[in-house]
Amino acid sequence: MTITLRPESPETPTAAGGRTRRWQICVNGRQVGGLRTTAVPRGDQLWGEIAELEVHSGRGRGRGTIGALAAEEVLRGWGCIRVDADIPETARVARSLAATLGYTERMRNMIKRLDGPPALPGGVAARPIGAAEFPAWLAEAKAGYLRDLLASGLGEEQARAKAEADHLTLLPQGAGTPGVALRRLLGTGEEPLGSLWLALRLRELSDGAPLGWVMVVEVADAHRGHGHGRTLMRVAERECLAAGVRDLGLNVFSGNEVAIRLYESLGYRVTNRVYGKPLL
Repeated sequence: MTITLRPESPETPTAAGGRTRRWQICVNGRQVGGLRTTAVPRGDQLWGEIAELEVHSGRGRGRGTIGALAAEEVLRGWGCIRVDADIPETARVARSLAATLGYTERMRNMIKRLDGPPALPGGVAARPIGAAEFPAWLAEAKAGYLRDLLASGLGEEQARAKAEADHLTLLPQGAGTPGVALRRLLGTGEEPLGSLWLALRLRELSDGAPLGWVMVVEVADAHRGHGHGRTLMRVAERECLAAGVRDLGLNVFSGNEVAIRLYESLGYRVTNRVYGKPLL
């Protein structure tokens, strides 16, 4: 029995400057499944992604395993230094396969359907982050993101490249980037308590409805443990609803148990888990 990958469609460029291709998983020339490989630029590096992996004939015979390993070889040939797999929460077999192949869970995607604008506690207010304070806020946001990336298992060079590339891509016009809400949470006497970065329409759901995305929730060190993270999430929900967006999602690094508990208590549910490993 010979298991191979066979191109299902032409290779196409991505909007971010990478490349992607859909493949058939074949046994002795007969299609039994499929997958997609994508190379994503992260600064001067390329990261690989494996998605849409499915075996529809002869499951439990190692066909998914060999297909995934073949996909890794494709990504190595494209110059990718690591690979991520975004796996739906319901795909328990795929998560088990990822663990068997040496992938570790890095992040979780969580989503909530918004019903109505939550009330904010007394004594706090949220105001926009303007152009004058944007550079200082951006430096703080990059530093926090870098720490999270390192804690998730990325190497120093990989983490720095991703942090720089992501902020440049998502905030090309700084504080004035369209579709972005940057907010500072203030306490009594205008004391800064934390900040929020929200993309109001980063992507769409399968039914075409807009999906807001929490990019950063950061509470100042001196004010942690007082519920300000919860308040910032309420600010995010209010901003989404004011913009006509009724679904809000976020990424949380798997090692951040405090944040995971917060989001679960607010009604967010896990939809996907991201697993990754280096391509040596």
